[in-house]
Amino acid sequence: MSFPADRPATWFVTGTSRGLGLELVRRILERGDQVAATTRSPERLLAALGDGIETSRLLPLTVDLRDDEAVRRAVRETTGRFGGLDVVVNNAGYGFLAAVEETGDREVRDMLDVQVVGVWNVLRAALPILREQRGGHIVNVSSILGLTAVPGWALYCAGKFALEGLSEALAAEVAEFGVEVTIVEPGYFRTDFLTTDSLVLPAETTAHYPAIREMILDHLKLQGSQLGDPVMGARAIIGRVLAGEGPLRQLLGSDAHSYAVAKVEALRANVEATALSAPATDFPAA
Repeated sequence: MSFPADRPATWFVTGTSRGLGLELVRRILERGDQVAATTRSPERLLAALGDGIETSRLLPLTVDLRDDEAVRRAVRETTGRFGGLDVVVNNAGYGFLAAVEETGDREVRDMLDVQVVGVWNVLRAALPILREQRGGHIVNVSSILGLTAVPGWALYCAGKFALEGLSEALAAEVAEFGVEVTIVEPGYFRTDFLTTDSLVLPAETTAHYPAIREMILDHLKLQGSQLGDPVMGARAIIGRVLAGEGPLRQLLGSDAHSYAVAKVEALRANVEATALSAPATDFPAA
């Protein structure tokens, strides 16, 4: 896809009232592009943007991403208002920190509804437009915890691992239509992701996982000292879209890169350790 140079681009971004999503909206508007921004609170989004940002090219949308028809209406409203669609950013999400045993059924379903079902709804609504125009860019905001897993983050990792599998398959499916796909894998960014207003904790806990209780306290203390700058993160994502072709995965943060290197090394060791045993389950050669 060649990013439009003769007109403002139209972006559709989910999860925009705070964090990376908010910074993306701010930087997109500063560029002079148009953005449809889904949020649970348009008032909070507008208040967070402040008076210094020109919002005539902003379309705030209150959308339940779990509702397929509501998402389709939002995409139709976007193309009706701006005349097209160029970039889709699936950013909505939240953190959940608990042991697997402590994670309830409703908590599992709520997380996967946002991290997987909601993304799928957006893609089903947007892909026919991008496919028919033979161009566009889809950005799925994952996490470094979509590439590697750590104790306490099982549910969050489950959603992000699913998003990464979906994105890899999607990239291969839509390449022939000129549609680019990027998986963004941030490390810890200095947003409110780790605040008690954002980070969800289990309804019930047990005394058997003291290390996870300690981890929760450590993460809450980390708030405000994370390595990642959300302004720089938003600029990096926009820069990747402007560049067009590039790697499928965009790592954001030195911490993310370190986690990724450790994962690759562990996976390589695992593959090498099973090089001789893996063929043992094949049918004998004829």
